[in-house]
Amino acid sequence: MKTVDVGQLLDEGQWSGYQKLLILGTALTIILDGIDNQLLGNAVPSLMRDWSLPRGAFTTVLALGPLGMMFGGALGGMLGDRIGRRTALLSSVLAFAALTLAISTVNGVMLLGILRFLAGLGLGGAMPNAAALASEYVPRRQRPFAVTLTIVCIPLGGTLAALLSAQILPVSGWRTLFIVGGIIPIALAILLFKVLPESPRFLASRRERWPELIAMLRKLGHNVPNDAAFVEAGAGQKVKAKASMRDLFVPDFRRDTIGLFGSFFFCLLVNYVGILLIPAMLTGSGFTQAVASNALAAWNFGGVGGAIIGALIIQRLGSRITMLSLSGISIVSAFVMAAMQLDPQNTLPMIVMFVLLGGGLNAVQTTMYALAANVYPTEIRGTGIGTAVAVGRIGNVLASYVGNFALDRGGPPAYFSTFGIGMIVVFASLAIIRRHIDRTTGAPVPANVGAPAGH
Repeated sequence: MKTVDVGQLLDEGQWSGYQKLLILGTALTIILDGIDNQLLGNAVPSLMRDWSLPRGAFTTVLALGPLGMMFGGALGGMLGDRIGRRTALLSSVLAFAALTLAISTVNGVMLLGILRFLAGLGLGGAMPNAAALASEYVPRRQRPFAVTLTIVCIPLGGTLAALLSAQILPVSGWRTLFIVGGIIPIALAILLFKVLPESPRFLASRRERWPELIAMLRKLGHNVPNDAAFVEAGAGQKVKAKASMRDLFVPDFRRDTIGLFGSFFFCLLVNYVGILLIPAMLTGSGFTQAVASNALAAWNFGGVGGAIIGALIIQRLGSRITMLSLSGISIVSAFVMAAMQLDPQNTLPMIVMFVLLGGGLNAVQTTMYALAANVYPTEIRGTGIGTAVAVGRIGNVLASYVGNFALDRGGPPAYFSTFGIGMIVVFASLAIIRRHIDRTTGAPVPANVGAPAGH
């Protein structure tokens, strides 16, 4: 029997076309997550008119979705470590899609809040499993880009949600918007259950699934014998099958875990102050629904570009200098917007600044998933990412309260100032993390790639 180090095999292997297709499949689930996550923020102005309610009536409803995502992130990450990233991811997609479809039938704030909380469980469970799955499909040198390319689909989905809202809401209303947001993910999840394989690193931890792992590694181009036994990279032992939150606070990981918790908390808080309230803030300032939705689309469009650029720079410079620089850009952009005069007759300067601010904030948020995947080893990666995201969701829950408080007390200037203040804390949190991603561009591929680790 030959012993194969599956971690080394994948980390030092080639970046194949099949692996790129797997990343695409994973990314599609997060595009749908991003769409469904941002539908309610776009629909609030229409719901305010239909139900004759003020903006403040939706504050708790907007917080209930992130509250569900907080629990869903932690539970989804642990579930992925136990039953598999693929199964947990696609089950999460089916859950949030079905509940988003159900939202199209509601007639009051209470039921809307309940369904949004339940949908949040699925939305939260999808992201840590997608990040873990993407990181475990690819070689080490491609991992930051693969994870970021997956998670960048959150703002890409948000862009599509805003564009769909701008087209559907004025013509067909908010119910049609939620019907579309539910049906499409259900169809895609059913398809991906048939074509998306499990993480090879997860399969290595389950002896009964080694035949499935052997078949997958052969698809990736590795010549693996039928009687192979698998160990994790550098461990020399079979992979640990179960993970616990206690593992995140052992002395070796404690400082990095605290830094990740702080950066996820405040970055998700400020991102969702934007996502949840930009349309309502702008319509309340005299802008049309179409302009408000397009402003949120610009925010997300900037996020897509910023995250991709950030991931590419990380490969050249590493994550520390890249993420601290992006945080600095976000801080400056936020305070510039706080000093701007919003003019419904001249929207171009505002749209440009939304692109810059959204680009910086989303770039930091999306690359944090790659950073978390780098901090934790395979056996606790799902738990580590999921718990960090769950802590971030606490900030996400508070976002609607913080944003509405700022708007009520100081209008748009105070609202935009919350972004700058939050990102100062993100900067400090990222600075204390020790296991930042090293530069990976130009890393040599060893000659023994694909060889078994030993006998």
